[in-house]
Amino acid sequence: HICRTAEINNNITIFTRILDGLLDGYDNRLRPGLGEKVTEIKTNIFVTSFGPVSDTEMEYTIDVFFRQSWKDERLCFKGPMEMLPLNNLLASNIWTPDTFFLNGKKSIAHNMTTPNKLLRLQDDGTLLYTMRLTISAECPMQLEDFPMDAHACPLKFGSYAYPVSEVVYTWTQGAAKSVVVAEEGSRLNQYHLIGQTAGTEDIYTSRGQYTVMMAHFYLKRKIGYFVIQTYMPCFMTVILSQVSFWLNRESVPARTVFGVTTVLTMTTLSISARNSLPKVAYATAMDWFIAVCYAFVFSALIEFATVNYFTKRSWAWDGLGFFFLFSFRVEL
Repeated sequence: HICRTAEINNNITIFTRILDGLLDGYDNRLRPGLGEKVTEIKTNIFVTSFGPVSDTEMEYTIDVFFRQSWKDERLCFKGPMEMLPLNNLLASNIWTPDTFFLNGKKSIAHNMTTPNKLLRLQDDGTLLYTMRLTISAECPMQLEDFPMDAHACPLKFGSYAYPVSEVVYTWTQGAAKSVVVAEEGSRLNQYHLIGQTAGTEDIYTSRGQYTVMMAHFYLKRKIGYFVIQTYMPCFMTVILSQVSFWLNRESVPARTVFGVTTVLTMTTLSISARNSLPKVAYATAMDWFIAVCYAFVFSALIEFATVNYFTKRSWAWDGLGFFFLFSFRVEL
């Protein structure tokens, strides 16, 4: 036991000297390979939870383990271990990529109970840097087919300051395997997460060309909620508006109440259906459905009013004709 304790203390002393030697004279303001070669950042994403999705804000929230790996020859070492498991404190003393999320609205790095960061250093200078992040990102939506719509929500990230001539991003295991979603990771009530893809693109600015890494998450909306909350009530309201034709045609108050009530009901359903959507300038599939239902309900009210008007007018002409006929006979 004493020998084992002495061996552990000896290893700790060795690695302490190694780390002190590595950081002695190290300038974390300069990227690896400056002036000689491009720094390659290998990345991959593991999604622990996806959702919720906000239709009104056109954004989604995602919880990920974001991993980055690169090689820094200044940190090569020789020791009894090939890899050093380090805590997050060393990350502030070495160069790390200036990665940012292009379409991110808000990002949170978790710090309880300590900063959720992992750093691994291999003897050849290769570093693995992992962070746990919660990201709220933009998800542009085209809602013409709502609520039978589908969307591709992007997650875009890249270097903030370094163009491709200095830093380039790649996927660790290729685009097909570098974005993984946990089996129980979906936190969606109104959508199905049907898959994800990854890729890259280049953007050009006045400062040069930049690499942008992209992951797309494909969502399909669940229609059940809208069938219960909108489609069925509209359908039943249309049927109710037609019931008034079964009433006695002289029951004007009852038929008027039926017509006005169904029109007001359709108006309320239309407003409530729009509350869960952003204020877009075009009509959705649900808007067209509600408009057709509204037309049926409103036409039933107009039809009754028209028929009632001409029926009363016909009675008036019949009475007037009888009066003239009776007066003519009296004069004779």
